[in-house]
Order: sequence, then C-alpha cells, then structure tokens
Amino acid sequence: MSNISMTSFTSLKTIVSGAQMLFVAFGALVLVPLLTGLDPNVALFTAGLGTLVFQFVTRGQVPVFLASSFAFIAPIIASVQVWGIPATMGGLMAAGFAYILLSLLVRFKGADILHKILPPVVVGPVIMVIGLALAPVAVNMAMGKSGDGSMQLVAYEQALIISLLSLVVTLVVAVTAKGIFRLIPILAGIITGYALSLFFGIVQFDAVTNASWLAVPAFVWPEFYWPAILFMVPVAIAPAIEHIGDMMAISNVTGKDYLEKPGLHRTLLGDGLATSTASLFGGPPNTTYSEVTGAVMLTRNFNPQVMTWTAVIAIVLAFVGKMGAGLQTIPTPVMGGIMTLLFGSIAVVGLNTLVKSDTDLSAPRNLSIIALILVFGIGGMQLGSTEFSLQGVSLCAILGIVLNLVLPHPKPETGQES
Repeated sequence: MSNISMTSFTSLKTIVSGAQMLFVAFGALVLVPLLTGLDPNVALFTAGLGTLVFQFVTRGQVPVFLASSFAFIAPIIASVQVWGIPATMGGLMAAGFAYILLSLLVRFKGADILHKILPPVVVGPVIMVIGLALAPVAVNMAMGKSGDGSMQLVAYEQALIISLLSLVVTLVVAVTAKGIFRLIPILAGIITGYALSLFFGIVQFDAVTNASWLAVPAFVWPEFYWPAILFMVPVAIAPAIEHIGDMMAISNVTGKDYLEKPGLHRTLLGDGLATSTASLFGGPPNTTYSEVTGAVMLTRNFNPQVMTWTAVIAIVLAFVGKMGAGLQTIPTPVMGGIMTLLFGSIAVVGLNTLVKSDTDLSAPRNLSIIALILVFGIGGMQLGSTEFSLQGVSLCAILGIVLNLVLPHPKPETGQES
C-alpha cells in the first residue's frame, strides 16, 4: 500500500512540476500568436503537441519544452500581411522541413558542417535583421497605433503610459528578480500593462462574454504558395543554430551530453517535425525554451516526464475557449511596450554571436558580408517579380551564404586576399 501511495505522490509531484514549467513558458508562448495575429489557443495546442513529437523522436531523453519561436515573429507578421495565414503556414511547414534536411546533414556529415555553411559572420547579422526589420511595428504599437501606423487604436497619452510601464516592469523583473520569478519577465509585464489598461477602461470584454468555456481551437490548414515558402524557409537558419546552443545549455544543466545521446541529428529532427506539425494546425513554429531550461536548473528536476505533463496540460488548456478570448483582449500598447525590448533583444543575440566568435569586423571580407546582409534585410530590398521574389530575411540569408562561399579568405601569412 505504501508503494502505491509513494507512486501516486511521485506522479502528482511530476504533474505539478509540469504545470509549473508551463507557467514559466506561458508569457512567451502566448505572446507570439498575439503579436502575429494567430490564435493563442492553437499555439497552446501546437506547443503541447510539438513537445510530444519532440519527446517521441528523442526517445523521451531530453527535459525540454517546445513552444512559440520568437525568431519567426517578424517574418510571420510580414508574411501574413502579404499572403495571409494559410500561405504563411505552408511556408512554416517548409521551414520545418529545412530543419529535417539539416538533421540529415548532421547525421551523415557531423555538426561541424553547419558551422562551415553557416558561420557566425552569416548567422549573426541574419539574426539582427530578424530583430530589427519590424522595429517600427513595435514602436507604432507602443504608441497605440496599428502595426503599420495607419490607425490610432488607443489614445496616444494613455498608450505611452501603458507601454512604458509594461516595458519598465519587464526590465525590472528580468534584471532584479530572484529564483523562479526572474524567468517570467514577459508575463509580469503583460499582467502590469493589462491592469493599467483596466484602470484606463480600454479593455473590451465582449469577446470573452460571447466565448464558450469549452471550444475547439480555431485551427487553420496550410496552403502552399511558392513566394511564401521561399520567404520563410531561410528563417529556419537562425533558430537551427540557436537550437545547438539550447542543447548545449540543457546538457550542462543536467550533466548529460544530449549532442551525443540521443544526438544532435535527433534533436534537430524533433524540432523540425514539431514546427511542421504546428503549422499543420495553424500554430507558430516551435523551438526549445530557454526559460524552461532555466527552471529545470533552479528546480534540479531533470525528469523528461515533467515536460510530457507540461505538454498535456497545454493541450488541455487549449480547449478552454474563454481563456483564448481573454488573451486576445490584451490592448495593443501592452504588446508594443514588450515588443520594443523583445525585438531589440533578438538583435543583441545576433550581435553577441559575432562577438563570441571573435569575428574581425574590420576585415574587408567580413565587413562586406555583414554590411550587405544588414542593408538588404532591414532596407527592404526585393529581387524578382510579384509572382516569384526574394525579400527580407530570406534574401539576406541566401545572400550571406553565397557571399561566404564565394568571397576569398585572406592568406594568413600576408593578410592579402587569395
């Protein structure tokens, strides 16, 4: 009897730990669909389903949770505006297949091949473009406007107060909070901004009142359109490289080398299949969450089954209709305030990639690659016609890869180009 009681207690502890991990990931998980116009309930569902897919592929050996990827925010916003959500989902599914191809490359050639094709001089500025390309959208939303700045949704004075307070709270929690609370700065900023929005009376609850308690998420099936696919596939480069860093981080936390077992090729495959599965239902791409890795480090709970329960709880919550409707009542300035920090942070990740690699930015070869990636990506360069074109992240990523392959390296002994 005592053994049964102990087993029940262990199971309950595992479930509670899983719920705690979802709480840590929740703010970032729902932020991506709220910013990109996708359904937050669908994002919850696909985060849970994607995590289960990842656990299956990696044989349940890695204690990570997968959810909405920040790296895809700007590309999704741009793609939805031009081609709509179904075509964007088709592009995201193709981006997931790009992960799968990379996993096969790693399987047969080893992880070093990724660093040869995608060195920091290419990856760093591409990540910076992802963060900075839609910076005006964040600023417009922080000022109470629509993302394109064409409409004033909230009075400027109120919007500025709300967005700045949301931003300040997010900063303070991120920098000064201790323990588990330092892992939820985005959630803290959203709660504060929402409370202030309630005070100003700008929150509309009609959608919550009309929503059912239980409802099937608003799934969207993908459509395949070549321009959207070509636009989205190169975006997978940045999160694929970040994936390696995430696997190294969780390996250091648990004391196990997941790059060897189950292997980087399996974790990349799991990430890619999770992203493609998410797009099949209309959800944002999945990626391993550093916040959850931090929580694993704090709690010292290395049991991968915890993440299975996190995934199951996320799937269950996805069918609570009023929760999704409530999340969509969050006013634009709250999102805008947090986006100003978020987009800038992504750009800093790219800059840090260059700094850590000791890339010589004054070398003509490196300077040329970085400069052209930044200007083409942020400046809005477009090549091709309306039917078949490359632009944004896709264009600058391909440009960077090609330049890295064709531009000669300087000779070590003379410093002159060969």
